[in-house]
Amino acid sequence: MPSIGDGKILSAVQPRSEDYAYDLDLALQSVVGLRATMPRDAFTAETLGTERAGHGVLVRDSGLILTVGYLITEADQIWLHFADGRAVAGTAIGFDQATGLGLVQALGSVDLPVLPFGDSSAVALGDKVVMGGAGGRKRSVAARVVGKQEFAGYWEYVLDEAIFTAPAHPNWGGTALIGARGELLGIGSLQLEASGGKDINMVVPINLLKPIFDDLLTFGSRKGPARPWLGMYVADAEEKLVVMGIASRGPAQRAKVDTGDVVVAVNGAPVEGLADLFRRIWAMGDAGVDVPVTVLRDGRNVEVTVKSADRNTFLKTPRMH
Repeated sequence: MPSIGDGKILSAVQPRSEDYAYDLDLALQSVVGLRATMPRDAFTAETLGTERAGHGVLVRDSGLILTVGYLITEADQIWLHFADGRAVAGTAIGFDQATGLGLVQALGSVDLPVLPFGDSSAVALGDKVVMGGAGGRKRSVAARVVGKQEFAGYWEYVLDEAIFTAPAHPNWGGTALIGARGELLGIGSLQLEASGGKDINMVVPINLLKPIFDDLLTFGSRKGPARPWLGMYVADAEEKLVVMGIASRGPAQRAKVDTGDVVVAVNGAPVEGLADLFRRIWAMGDAGVDVPVTVLRDGRNVEVTVKSADRNTFLKTPRMH
């Protein structure tokens, strides 16, 4: 199974306790290792694999762990690993498609400090932060905030304002973005290449969790209707929105959207960029609504109507160990 320790962190970018006004070593004890396995027939297995590894952060002393959702989606087994060598089983109890955040409940004693929530809206460019990994300072990165801006992902995902940090943590999934007071400001989600060829991390701000936290604990997802999902993976390539892949058995496949199609309009309105495409789809209504899409195929415009779906209905539900 993949190990979160596979990527080495150079000593030059490891955080030093004396550089921070809070107890860094205590704060990093809240970050645990997380490993999960998924059934081979899981819907996400074709894109994310059946073995996933990363980090999680203890956010309640009851053993509640916050992580990035793709690590635990459709998991049939989850194990939490601590720096002292202990391992405790966990179970996924909540996942939010809009933010990409997920919750795991430890099924045994954790006995570690909780990392309190901070205010991610107060984060400023240039702020000194730590991208905390499981295993303490040697598995963490001393970083700075290098961006706060919109982010759109090909899997029908948009954040109005994501946080970007550098240097990048090599094992970014589920890392803790720790602020100047030792507070949790976000959860690591991706590694991207910035201009100049340098790698950066994309972080989901913690403030996005706060309004839906109780919903995830109570219902497993946010209350209210689900967004319409089409199941097409679109890339912004040379100012063209190109369909690079299609989710198996998904709405776009049923509507005969083809790989290589260029998306030019939704409901007759031209689309300008990836975020605009997804927002126009979501503005059509709730999951299940018909979404008229215009694609450029073989040099001519083709009108396709995709009956959208709730992405969660394609996923296997969590089960207890």
